[in-house]
Amino acid sequence: MKKLFYLGVISLALFEFFNVYFIMPMPGSQRMNSISLAYFLYSYRWLFRISFGLFFLAGAKPAFAQKPKWIPAVVLIASVAIIYFFNFVMSADHMFLQPQHVLFRDKSTNQLSDSTLVVSIENNGQVKAYPIRFILYHHQVQDTIGGKPVIVTYCNVCHTGRVYEPMVNGKSEKFRLVGMDHFNAMFEDATTKSWWRQVNGEAIAGLLKGEVLPEIESTQMTVKKLFDLYPHAIVMQGDQASNSRYDTLGKFEKGKSKSSLTRTDSRSWQDKSWVIGIDINGKSKAYDWNQLKKVRIINDQIGQQAIVLFLSKDGQSFTAFERPDAETYSARGDSLVSALGDYDFSGLSFKDTTQKLKRIKASQEFWHSWRTFHPATERF
Repeated sequence: MKKLFYLGVISLALFEFFNVYFIMPMPGSQRMNSISLAYFLYSYRWLFRISFGLFFLAGAKPAFAQKPKWIPAVVLIASVAIIYFFNFVMSADHMFLQPQHVLFRDKSTNQLSDSTLVVSIENNGQVKAYPIRFILYHHQVQDTIGGKPVIVTYCNVCHTGRVYEPMVNGKSEKFRLVGMDHFNAMFEDATTKSWWRQVNGEAIAGLLKGEVLPEIESTQMTVKKLFDLYPHAIVMQGDQASNSRYDTLGKFEKGKSKSSLTRTDSRSWQDKSWVIGIDINGKSKAYDWNQLKKVRIINDQIGQQAIVLFLSKDGQSFTAFERPDAETYSARGDSLVSALGDYDFSGLSFKDTTQKLKRIKASQEFWHSWRTFHPATERF
């Protein structure tokens, strides 16, 4: 019977390890197509725990009745330590906490530097911005903009910022960070317990597998550019409870992070190189960040759509638009200039304020992330 004790204790410790291994960035774990197994282990975790716990209880008395008694004691203590570590130290939602208070400031009271990068969202006349240095720690911030509920997400291992409507089965939903798959953050909704991929809002496991969260247009720019374009915008400030966890110096957004998972490679087309990715009607293309910094403006075609990709003179803010009539644009300061008219960085015409270029979704991310989730992508 004492064998049941060791079987139960060791099996429980191994289970807790694998329950976390497949959804956290551990050696080899993120290169496997193991999401189905990971979800199975997670969904039936209490069945496994109770079963192994019964083995442990059935064999505990005979195991401790024999000498030396320190052997089962050491095994038990080691197993408890492993169980605690993987449930309360290595679990994603214990490592990356949600902000206790989401505070915003306007231009006159904002405490962040002009060069701070933000994810900016405009809806129904309201503009809010979320600094990357804060949301890369939280991974998600749930908020309301112009009356619309939003979930602002960021994955620092992919270098991706995305904003979605947190709507599941027609209702506003709450999400928690559950781990990652293929180096991309993964969230779980509170109602169906489905797992949703950060990079594209797709449910990849659970009852709603295959469903997609509606994405909301967002733009990456500096605080200075934000207030230049939208003087009445408000910017999220750091949560006091998380100050010690924030990248307050902005090392990540400047490409100076030293972590193997979040570092930036200054060369082009390496795993950790920056690209701008654009996907239009299933056709995708990646643009080398180093090249964009040199030329600042790229007129191109993706599938049937003519586009223009534009980098601000600050070297950080960028945007992309459709090109009406395939007109060619050039840069004059932070303005787009063509024979058809001149436009500011937000795409608004200088001559006719009712005229605006149509913005298209463009995201800055690591090359390994873009090519993983857009395997048929072209390179510019």
